[in-house]
Order: sequence, then C-alpha cells, then structure tokens
Amino acid sequence: MPDTPRPTTHVDRVVSKIVVPSEQSMVALLGSRDEVLRTVERVLTSDVHVRGNEITLTGSAKDNALGVLLFEQLLELLDKGQALTTDAVERSLAMLQQSEGKPAEVLTLNILSNRGRTIRPKTVNQKRYVEAIDAHTIVFGIGPAGTGKTYLAMAKAVQALQAKQVNRIILTRPAVEAGERLGFLPGTLFEKIDPYLRPLYDALHDMLDPESIPKLMAAGTIEVAPLAYMRGRAQPVDTLVMTPEGARPIGELEVGDLVVGSDGLPTPVLGVHPQGRKQVYRVSTQDGASTLACGEHLWSVTTRDDRRRAKGPRVLETREMLGSLRQAHAHRYELPVVAPVEFVPTEVPLDPYALGLLLGDGCLTTSTTPAFSTRDPELAHALEDALPGIELRAAARAGDFVLRHEGYHRGGLLTANPVTEVLRALGLAGTRSTTKFVPLTYLLNSSDVRLAVLQGLLDTDGGPVVQAGRTCRVQYTTCSDQLRDDVVWLVRSLGGVAYVRTRQAEGRAPGIAGGRPVWHRSDAHVLDIRLPEGMAPFRLARKRAAYDATGGGRPMRFIDAIEPAGEAECVCISVGAADSLYVTEDFLVTHNTLNDAFIILDEAQNTTAEQMKMFLTRLGFGSKIVVTGDVTQVDLPGGATSGLRVVQEILDGVADVHFATLTSTDVVRHKLVGRIVDAYAQYDAEERSRVPHRSPTRPAGRRDDVRRSH
Repeated sequence: MPDTPRPTTHVDRVVSKIVVPSEQSMVALLGSRDEVLRTVERVLTSDVHVRGNEITLTGSAKDNALGVLLFEQLLELLDKGQALTTDAVERSLAMLQQSEGKPAEVLTLNILSNRGRTIRPKTVNQKRYVEAIDAHTIVFGIGPAGTGKTYLAMAKAVQALQAKQVNRIILTRPAVEAGERLGFLPGTLFEKIDPYLRPLYDALHDMLDPESIPKLMAAGTIEVAPLAYMRGRAQPVDTLVMTPEGARPIGELEVGDLVVGSDGLPTPVLGVHPQGRKQVYRVSTQDGASTLACGEHLWSVTTRDDRRRAKGPRVLETREMLGSLRQAHAHRYELPVVAPVEFVPTEVPLDPYALGLLLGDGCLTTSTTPAFSTRDPELAHALEDALPGIELRAAARAGDFVLRHEGYHRGGLLTANPVTEVLRALGLAGTRSTTKFVPLTYLLNSSDVRLAVLQGLLDTDGGPVVQAGRTCRVQYTTCSDQLRDDVVWLVRSLGGVAYVRTRQAEGRAPGIAGGRPVWHRSDAHVLDIRLPEGMAPFRLARKRAAYDATGGGRPMRFIDAIEPAGEAECVCISVGAADSLYVTEDFLVTHNTLNDAFIILDEAQNTTAEQMKMFLTRLGFGSKIVVTGDVTQVDLPGGATSGLRVVQEILDGVADVHFATLTSTDVVRHKLVGRIVDAYAQYDAEERSRVPHRSPTRPAGRRDDVRRSH
C-alpha cells in the first residue's frame, strides 16, 4: 500500500510507493511483455519505476495520488479474477479522473458469460444504464453509435430469459434506414428485412450457442422482427368484441371503452391502433367457434406438455401455430375458457327459470290460455311457484297443465292472463317449437339470469348422458334454429362449450305416439354441453343426481384450424386486464399485448411519434422494455419528427420510466469512433449557431435535424 509521500530534492515533486503483495500479482499487473506497464507510464503524468514487488511514483502530489488510486483499482481487478488489458487501464484512469466511482466495481459487473466470454459494462454510464434496466420497467438508452446501448440490453434480455424472469425475448427495429421501401427491394419478405435485423442476429450469436438460436426462434421464445410486425397484432374492424353491454365491432371501440376480460368482468381499452389492410386468417376451435385475426395476432395457449409439467400458458402468434395444430393426432393448442361473463344486469318481466321451462315444454301460441306439459310434478310445482298469481290446473290429458290466472274474473270483469301479456311483450306470442327463442334481455343479463334460463331449458328438453368410466355429458335437443344458437350463446357466455349436430327430418325413422307412427317434420338440433365445475345444469332432482354422480368434466377449447381468409382493414387494441386477455367472437379468449417478455426496440430514432406510442402501449404485465437510439442520426423520410425526440418530452418524470444518456466517452468500439462522434458533435454545434433562432412556438426537440441538410 502507498507510503506517506516524502519530498525529494525538487520542491514540487514527491515520491509515493506501492507494494504489490505477491510476485504473481506483479507479473499480471505488468502484463505480457510489460504491455500494461507501458500503458500506465503513457497515461500517467508521474514517473513510474518498478523494482521487485515495489512500484515507485515520482511527481506532484496530485498526480501521484491519481496513480496510486489507479494501481489500487488494477490490483482489485486482479483480485476479482479479471485479466488486465490496455483498454481496462485507460478506462479506469478516465473514471478516476472524472471522479465517477471505483473502476473495479464497474469493470467486474458481470452480466452474461458464454463460451469463455463475459459481457460487462466498461464505463460508469454503461453501469448506470445496466442498473436502470434492473430497476425500471421502461428504459431509454440514448447515445451515439458504439456505446453498447443495444448490446448491453440484449445481454440483460438473455440473462432474464436464462433466469426465467421472462418467457420470451422480442427484438425489433424500424426498417426505414436510408429511406428505402421494403416493397421495392428484391427477394422474399424475410430476405428484404434480413439486412435491417442482421445486427440483432449477430449479437444473439455472441450471447447464445448458435445451435440453440433456431430452436428458440422456432418455439417463439425469441422473436426478431421489424417494428411493422409489432403493430400487426390485429383483427378486422368488423370483428365483434364482447363488452358489458353486448357485442360491438372492434373498429368502433375507443380508448376508455370497456370490454370483457377472461375473468368475465369489464376491463378498459388502453389503446386503439389502426393497422390498414392486412392478410387475415380464420382461427377455428373444435366446438365450432371461430374469429378472424392477422398472422401476428397473439393467443394465450397451453399444450399437453405444459399441463404435464404444470407450466403456465405461452403466448404465440397466429402464424407460429400454422402447420403444428396436431401432436400425436390430438389437438395441440388449448385456449383459455372465459369465466361466466357479467353483462349489465337488468330487470326481467318473467322469472328466468320459468321462461326456460315455458320455452322447453310450454305452449306459447297465445291463441288459447298458455299451457305447460310435463310428467314431472316437480317441474309443475316449480313453474307455479315462479309465477305469482298463476295456478297450474290439470287438463284432461295426463301431464298437461293450463296456466290459469287466479284473478281472471275479478269484480265481474275479465282480466288478461299476465303470462300472455309478458309473452306478447317479449315477442314470444305465437311462437312454436321451430320458432322459439330466448329474448335479448335475458341473453344480455347477469350470469345468474342466464344460468336460470339454461336450467329451465335443460330440465325440460335436456338431460344427462351417463357413460361408464366417463364424466357426464349434458345433451339438449330443439327444432328451432334460433333457440339452438341462443342456447350455444348461453353456454359459452357461462364458460362452457357446446357441440352442435343436426339430425335431418328427411329419411329419419318415425317416432311413436299412442301406438301410431309420427313422422318428423323438422330437423332436430342436438347439443352436447360441458359447463364449468361447480355450475349446476339442472334443478330437477333426478337429473341433478345423475349429473352429480360423476361430474361434468372440464370444458376445453382447442384450436382446430387456421385458414387464410383474404385481406381486411384491421385494428389492434390493448386492454388493462392483468393477463392482457379480452373476449372476441363466439366468446373466444384472445391476447393482444406482450406479457412476461423482454422487448428491445433498436434504432428508435427512426420511429414516428405514432409508432413510438403504439410500441410502448404494447407493454404487458411482467414485461420490460428497452428503447435504444441516437437522436443525431434520424433517417425518417420527409423530415418527419422522430418519436425518440418527442417521447423525452412526453414521458419525462413519469414513474418507472428512465432515460439513460451515453456519450462519446462511453464508446467501446475503436478509439477513433469516439473521436468521430466528438468531431460531428462539434460540427453540428457550429452549424446550429449559424442557423437563425427558431420560432418560440415550435416545441423544443422537434426541429428538423440540421445535419440532414448538409
């Protein structure tokens, strides 16, 4: 360690000594062929002399103190197992001269090691940048080329993936360099975008085994794509999205509107981004549901392997699943099933369970007094209890009942049957078995109302199907096309699945009534239904007992087909749900933001303000975003304003957003790169001083890049 400086014969010069603890440390400190020593002698003002294990510094007290600190930090680097290089010496001295902390702490902050190579920051600003990525959700790394902005961000992304802090890495950059348009370049789409993404591929190969990269990309764990693909996670504008008040076209939604999340509850729309015309696909499930989405649209799916390993769902794009929908002849990708949807509750004019019973076994023509037919006295009593003021009077034929109004002849005046009045108000008066339906006010109501209607329908025209060794299915039959669709709606809205098949009337063997054949006059629609665990499909005791004996199993939805469906005008939305899921057509649960992902936007100075907003609002839960760019190298055509410049003004001071600035002193490429950056900065400053003062009405940071005009 350094001795107390003692004066020499020269009044301004002192001598300081440093004792190196071991011969091995001294050899490493001097470097191969004294390379490190010669670098120290060149960068220090004090004279440096080495004898044995002692280093002597001769110079001014200030210069000697700097030299002593430098050797102490170099020895600490050696103690931490890092080999010394001339670059480490120069960077250590620069940090000490600027009083920016201890070089040993900066140069030993290991981020990632691969194939004997360790990635770590080399400057104090780089260390602060890396620490900011750990501490904040969104980090902007702004600085000139060669400062390691993207490289360090990618190292942190790979580190997070290996530590299982995220499930995927997404690397993107705008493909607008030099104002080129992709459509006019030769080759396929991937050949066109490859030159723009090549720097990202090269960095990946430095950090991961080359053999593993294709597998990770094929599995969707790593995605490298131009920024245009990031905004393409969209559906056609006329696609219906479920809201608390019913289905609405996605193109009509605005920020702040409410849509239904996977939990069945309302969630706000945080962003709406028009996409223009895009290639779309029809995504269909095994139960007959389907919707349209573009190739980059996201889906939360679970595979059999995921379930076997108790892993959570993965997020895949539509195009990633093309050609891989089966595994060992079984469906591969299972979608989440929506929880019972809670529409805005409203008052109903007739008990919902009673409505279900009447739709199943009631006579609703209203040309006579409404009637009900059943051989289950339990249902007759339940209907009578649900209709105040109505008495079920047995008719001449066994099992037939008339819904008689108890006060129909009150005070000598005939009064209308209240059931008849309600049927007319609901539009059900005059309907028959082929034309019955569930009124809209019951379909768009609370889950309790919808379940009660469904239970009435299943207690009359449905029943349990028991098979040995299997859980109980629920089957329902109707001759009404509309009632078939309404029952499917009820089941899906309650978190179940319904399979529909039709038995044609033509060619079917006749039924028997009273010993006589009865020919079928209408097609019969048979529905096989699965409801969520804990949801009772029946109230009728005998049916409920048969169902409860084995349970109803688990409703499941698998992606069955993905087929091209032409082009359509599209839009994408982001929602505020914790899982970023929302409900689209046929109660399909879909995904549209990026959860548990590490996302890097490179060359962000070449994004427009709109693109930057779109990108940032894609942030999902458990994700991290790093945006890198150099505001002095904007290549946007037509003098468009850089989104990287604007975002500094908009998000300055926003919590959990950090702006890290790197300078020419942080350049880690050839030394000449830093000098070039400084020379251009000086030139730009001189040019700006010659430009007339801009109008005070023009926002700061939005002027055109002066450099581009020279």
